[in-house]
Amino acid sequence: MTEKQGIPISLDSLLPPAVANKVEDIGVKKGNLDFLSMFMLAILAGAFIGFGAIFCTTVITGISDKVGFGITKLLGGLVFSLGLILVIVAGAELFTGNNLLIMAAASGKLPFSKLVWNWVVLYIGNFVGSIMTAFIMFLTLQYTMSSGGVGVTALNIANAKCGLDFIPALTLGIYCNTLVCLAVWLTFSCRTTGDKILAIIFPITAFVACGLEHSVANMYFISIGLFIKQLAPMSYWTMIGQNASDFANLTWFNFVRNLVPVTIGNMIGGGAFVGVVYWVIYLRKKNR
Repeated sequence: MTEKQGIPISLDSLLPPAVANKVEDIGVKKGNLDFLSMFMLAILAGAFIGFGAIFCTTVITGISDKVGFGITKLLGGLVFSLGLILVIVAGAELFTGNNLLIMAAASGKLPFSKLVWNWVVLYIGNFVGSIMTAFIMFLTLQYTMSSGGVGVTALNIANAKCGLDFIPALTLGIYCNTLVCLAVWLTFSCRTTGDKILAIIFPITAFVACGLEHSVANMYFISIGLFIKQLAPMSYWTMIGQNASDFANLTWFNFVRNLVPVTIGNMIGGGAFVGVVYWVIYLRKKNR
């Protein structure tokens, strides 16, 4: 226990039933945000996830042959955690995390129309923030670092994502947002910023290391690959000894073809596997 202005304050983490009530209450507040605040916070979230993706792409460039597949993925996931840390601690509205608003809707405290409106606005805002971040990063020429290796890493990541079939993309999306929403759930139990950061790191590191699919992350990962493929000068391709045609999966059509199943999977994983399950366990009887 500690005190603030003479009032005892507990630093103990909240237990799951209390977290469920907190998620429900916060869901009502998030669902009733005005449009401009909601949209601007969504743009920020897209940019923040993009920052995590930039960090990840840079760190894993050129290390897989030195430390092996598993450690490379582990390091990539660890640094990618920056994205959700910024969303939670700095404050932003992320579509995938807000799939937990289903708990407030299930309790009848948030109209279904507002739930859908929130998800639509956030998805579009996250997309805008991700694309803007990717385009600005392309203009920095950061992709030419390490003799063009950073760009090659970005191209390979984007090309692989665009080559996924529907069912793998869907199921990878389900478990991805299960972990993301569990990370968000854990932060609601925390009392301090340090606790929140620690709660985020392991679930987010796990989803990246395991190759799971996150719709908002893919908005950055794929778009930066597309910008490099379509806009990089010939001197870049000469430097890396490859051609744009080597990344055949990487098209705007396949970008959309990836986002559709991944987004559906994210909604199932976060909304159903986490939100609905915890609502049934902790809130169902309370709201009868």
